[in-house]
Amino acid sequence: MGDTMTSPALLDVAGITQRFDVSKPWLQRLIAGDPIRVLRAIDDVSFSIAPGTTLSLVGESGCGKSTMARLAVGLYTPSEGSIRFAGQDLSAARAQPALRRRMNMIFQDPYASLNPRWLVTDIVAEPIRQFRLAQGKAAIRARVGALLTQVGLTAADGDKYPHEFSGGQRQRISIARALASEPDFLVCDEPTSALDVSVQAQILNLMKDLQRRLGLTYLFISHNLAVVRHMSDRLGVMYLGRIVELGAAETILRTPRHPYTRLLLDAIPDLDHIGRARTPVGGEVPSPIAPPPGCSFHPRCPLANDRCRQEKPRYTVVDGVQIACHAVEEGR
Repeated sequence: MGDTMTSPALLDVAGITQRFDVSKPWLQRLIAGDPIRVLRAIDDVSFSIAPGTTLSLVGESGCGKSTMARLAVGLYTPSEGSIRFAGQDLSAARAQPALRRRMNMIFQDPYASLNPRWLVTDIVAEPIRQFRLAQGKAAIRARVGALLTQVGLTAADGDKYPHEFSGGQRQRISIARALASEPDFLVCDEPTSALDVSVQAQILNLMKDLQRRLGLTYLFISHNLAVVRHMSDRLGVMYLGRIVELGAAETILRTPRHPYTRLLLDAIPDLDHIGRARTPVGGEVPSPIAPPPGCSFHPRCPLANDRCRQEKPRYTVVDGVQIACHAVEEGR
């Protein structure tokens, strides 16, 4: 799948496929006569992100969003395809501290991603020490204080432990840690899903403000379309490891064309359309170990026909949006 963008990309993902061997141990398979089982978490995904913009990936649990997040920062090595960051292959970037420093990640759960035994100062200072961005305890402490202030905490909070903070404050600490290496690119893996709704808004506004002030580039992972609407310049809708619709967020949210995108948007409560009949997203996401033939969405799609059940859809471009759907291609 190609990705249409006019600006040079900071991150360029081309034909990425990620497979995981989920077989039983060799001896158990031999005794039981079981075959090797391979889970295809990502299936031929391509996209680009221009500097200073946000691309969001959205979809149900199990669609491959978090796997893509880890691939984007080099935590996984792709089975096929390539990921280029600032023009360099990511496998080479991992070996170069100057490039590795330019990307970081904000994890989903602020309760699990912070070491409970460390002071906040030590947590935020770890990237500073790792990349030698400041020398001496006083300089490092001053840098940590500035980072904590930048995310809405105080320098004195560095002398506390993570358990002394609320969920929203812990996520602010996670953001401060992510900013400590002075990155250009942040992968945000559902950074607000573990927080209360009112706190979510504060964290999202903070991230938007940091993006404007620091020129950050985001890959934003979410299952919440309301959050995505607030954050995104561009949007990719994922289903069973594949991007089924990709383009400008405003265009997709205003005129969704893929049946899956339309079903997701139809599930959002809307005060302007009280009483309107809605089509719920029926069924379950199929297993990525044994995906259905043809279009993977066809068992749940109200527009599916025999072609959908047999032939994998290619990408059609409509108004600059790429859609993988036979029904859209045929005008059904």
